[in-house]
Amino acid sequence: MKKQPKVRYKQHRVSSTTLNSSLEIYIDGASRGNPGKSGAGILIKETNGSIHKIKRKLGIRTNNQAEYEALINALKAAKGLKKTHLKIYSDSLLLVSQINGNWRIRNPNILALSKKARSLIKGFKHVEIHHIPRELNREADRLANAAIDEYP
Repeated sequence: MKKQPKVRYKQHRVSSTTLNSSLEIYIDGASRGNPGKSGAGILIKETNGSIHKIKRKLGIRTNNQAEYEALINALKAAKGLKKTHLKIYSDSLLLVSQINGNWRIRNPNILALSKKARSLIKGFKHVEIHHIPRELNREADRLANAAIDEYP
């Protein structure tokens, strides 16, 4: 049985200001072919009940590259919504473990994407990234696959 990676949690006091500046984000990247046509799916939930659904064609990518690009696109969308506190959920154990610093990054392409994501993360007051089962990430998965379906 594989040892589950430790997830780092920061203690954080919650105030009404924090709640108003918070987002819950579900991300998924998908690739048909690995590498192949790929897409990103992002579901953003605001505390006021607003929901944003984003799907993006990414070009030819590996699945892991698509996962990272979904994260990058989600961070950019959150910045555009002027939010400062994020809880991000992904079904990619690789992405979550690497971004949280539990696993090394050996692939140079993934390393570059990781650096870009980390740079964007620094622009927020608080970011948590959690691994979740695929069953809890169905809408982001659906959006990623819908993006791929848009290819000719």
